[in-house]
Order: sequence, then structure tokens, then C-alpha cells
Amino acid sequence: MVIPFDQAHNIGFISTRFAGTDGVSLETEKWARIFEKERFHCFYFAGELDRPAAQSFLVPEAHFQHPEIRSIFNAAFACHANGVRPRELTNQIHALKEFLKDKLYEFIQNFKIQLLIPENALTIPMNIPLGLAITEIISETGIPTIAHHHDFFWERQQFKTNAVWDYLNMAFPPHLPQIRHVVINSSADNQLSLRTGISATTIPNVMDFENPPKRPDAYARDVREALELEPDEKLILQPTRVVRRKGIEHAIEVVSRLGIKARLVVSHASGDEGHDYEQRIVEYSRLMKVNTRFVSNIINDQRGTTPGGRKIYTLEDIYHHADFVTYPSSIEGFGNAFLEAVYFRKPILVNRYSIYTFDIKPKGFKAVEIDGYVTEEAVKQTQALLQDESLRQQMVETNYELGKKYYSYKVLYEKLMDLMA
Repeated sequence: MVIPFDQAHNIGFISTRFAGTDGVSLETEKWARIFEKERFHCFYFAGELDRPAAQSFLVPEAHFQHPEIRSIFNAAFACHANGVRPRELTNQIHALKEFLKDKLYEFIQNFKIQLLIPENALTIPMNIPLGLAITEIISETGIPTIAHHHDFFWERQQFKTNAVWDYLNMAFPPHLPQIRHVVINSSADNQLSLRTGISATTIPNVMDFENPPKRPDAYARDVREALELEPDEKLILQPTRVVRRKGIEHAIEVVSRLGIKARLVVSHASGDEGHDYEQRIVEYSRLMKVNTRFVSNIINDQRGTTPGGRKIYTLEDIYHHADFVTYPSSIEGFGNAFLEAVYFRKPILVNRYSIYTFDIKPKGFKAVEIDGYVTEEAVKQTQALLQDESLRQQMVETNYELGKKYYSYKVLYEKLMDLMA
């Protein structure tokens, strides 16, 4: 018997990974926190997990970095793909799909799952067999599903040349009556409707604005020393991975033109998108004479120590010590780093990416803005914010109150409960 949405109590989150500080993992944790307060029970299916073992179902083949999955991805989106797929690739996809489907059935039975929430697994085709397996499970069982979409394949240039259009149209995302679709911005809502005829609910990313961040504790007092900042040196934080769409060269140019002693600190590594851009950033920093530090080795989602004995800090620890935040991305599904800067009451520079322009800025948020390139006006505004305490406080307090109004846990709670009802 299929359980209706409003009677489901055991929720199964599904993704390629639930671990670390990527946007999908962080937002899933926030959703789970809301559900658990309402006495739902949350369980997790993924290829990498840092959730409690009693609530976890680990399947390495669900991870987008699994060798077989990566092989399929590379073949499906090869630059020479012309819509024709070798039969061997089809067979490989279906063999892994059947394996993952068996594991999903096991997950559902073991934890008595009554509601599925695929997190980006039916949105971006990093693991094609997993998306197909989830789609078929929903079709075969009729299990109620909330598909949480963070970034669609049509938003990324790399997916436009492929040999799997039939699978993309079938499962990324699927158009099934059992699924309620959730997107994180108005543009995604419009595009999903135009391209597929699917109606969606927009639920933005959120922060816990009802509970401001705690003051830095003794553990985090030596952050500036760990980052080797001098006493009179400003800490300019770039809280993103080192990938091209993050526009880190703009942050470097801003720091170079400030005319003050400042250090750019980049919090995350390049990850799964290669290291060419990171090398470009290193060379550009040298050219612009900017002291840029890449500190992903000492930042994690939990405190600890490195194999060499260095302290590991959380991103929250670093935010507390930042003087200014740069976020010059050209493309973002929403903009978690923008909300984080608002939450930690830090002044911020943004590139006017589309979601900021259409969803965030109209609500009244204040930021130093650029539009594809750094201007003298943006540099002057940044200088003023770094030098004028009252100006800085006016910006960050205005932004915090707007964050509380539009992007708080209260907003998330109301939207999720409406969705379930």
C-alpha cells in the first residue's frame, strides 16, 4: 500500500554523496533537521556518507567518482559524442542501473521508507545509472517522492554534447505523477516548466537566522596566526571551490587594487573539475602581486588535526575572522556563500549572476556589485567598507534582517509543511 505524503514518517534521502560542505549535503542536513523536529525519521542512501551509521546505506557505485560511473560519464559526454551511443555503453549503463535498483529496494525495505527525497540525483547526470534506477523505482512502487533539484544539466555547457539524450529526457528529471518537484530559484522553475511541462515549488536555500552564530571560542582564536596573517593585514575570504565559474580572478584584482595590506584566503580545493584553473589562479596572483592562500587542507566540516599535526578549522571559524567576503561567481544555482556572508554579518562583493539579480537583490540586500569585470567604483566601495565601521554595520545589519525574513529556517519549515500537506 502506498502511504500518502502527509502520513509518511520514514524519509529516504538519496544522492551521490552526503558528506562534507558541498551545497547539496548542507541543504539536505537543513531539511532533515526540520523533518526530525516534526518527528519524521531520516535515512540516507549514497556513495559517500558522513551521517550516523544506523541511518545510512552506503553503496560505492552510487558515487559520481566511482570508476565505473566515471567511465560511463566520460563516454556519455565525450566531446565527439554525436547522439550515437555504442551498444556496450548501453549495456554497461543498464547493468549498473539494475544493481543500483536492487540496492534501492533493499534500502527502502530495510528502513521501511515511505517517502523518497532524491537530492540532485534526478537533476544533474553525474551518475546516469542511479538516476535511471530511482526513476524506475518510483514508477514500479508508486512511492511518494519529493525531487529536490539544485542545478539542471541544461545549465552546464559540458552536458550539451552527449550520447544519452533519451536517458536525460527520461530521468533528469522524470515527469511522473508521484513526484513533487522542488527547485531553489525562480529561473529553474521557469526553465523546468518550459522544457518539460513540470510544475515545481520554489524553496530557496536557507540559514538559521533565528539563531545568530555563536561568538568565536578559544579553539578558533588563533585562526589569523594559522593563516599567517600579520596584525595589520586584512583577511579577504573567498569561500568557494577553485573552479572557473567562481571568478576568483576578479577577487584577486580587487585585492590588488585596494592599496592596503590584505591577503586573499580561498577556502576550498578545486575538487572534481581539474586543476588547470587553480594553476591559472596561482599564476595570476603572482602577476598581480596578491598574497593568495589556498587553505582547504586545514578547513573541514569538523574540527580536528591534519596528519602533520596542524589544527583543522571549520568554515565558520574562518568566517568569524574575515574582514570582507568576495563572491564573484558568474553562475550559481542559488548562492550559499552569499547567505553565509549575510549570516556571519560580513560585507560582500558579488558578480551579478542571474539568480542574485532576479531573486536576491530585489529583496533589498546590499552588496558591492560588479558585472563581469572589476570597476573603480567597486574598488572604492570595498575600501570604504573596510575603513568605515558605521557604513559596514549598516550594510551587514540590513542584510541580516532581510535574511531572517526571506531565507530562515522558519521559511523552510513553512514551505516543507505546505508541501507535505
